[in-house]
Amino acid sequence: MRILFRLPALMVVLALAALPNAAARAGDIAAEGRVVIESQINAFLNDDMATAYSFASPSIKAIYPDEARFFDMVKRGYQPVYRPGNFAFGRAKPADDGSGIVQEVLIHGPDGQDWTALYSLIRQPDGSLKINGVQMIKAAIPQT
Repeated sequence: MRILFRLPALMVVLALAALPNAAARAGDIAAEGRVVIESQINAFLNDDMATAYSFASPSIKAIYPDEARFFDMVKRGYQPVYRPGNFAFGRAKPADDGSGIVQEVLIHGPDGQDWTALYSLIRQPDGSLKINGVQMIKAAIPQT
């Protein structure tokens, strides 16, 4: 009878020991994602098309098959990402399908408007993270 009680207790101990490791892995992937995002934003700020494009996922590259088209799309449609006044990282969470992460980036745009950019990053077969999309959400203007 004592063996039956020890086995569940051992399973609980092992599961609890794995929790800090899972949290560390989630923190690692978030930190890795922040490096990718910041590197791409810095490439935009330096008009470095090749570097900015290198952080795009294969599915984004399929839609924009060359650096110039990609860069033009970002300049036209994602001005706060292309030329942020300043930015800070918000929350990160694992993607729903477990393939990567979703990272919030709070951006003060060049026009003075505040934005939240939700970056979707996806893990690649080589282990790297690539940006698979960005959803821009305009911050609500407080009413007086």
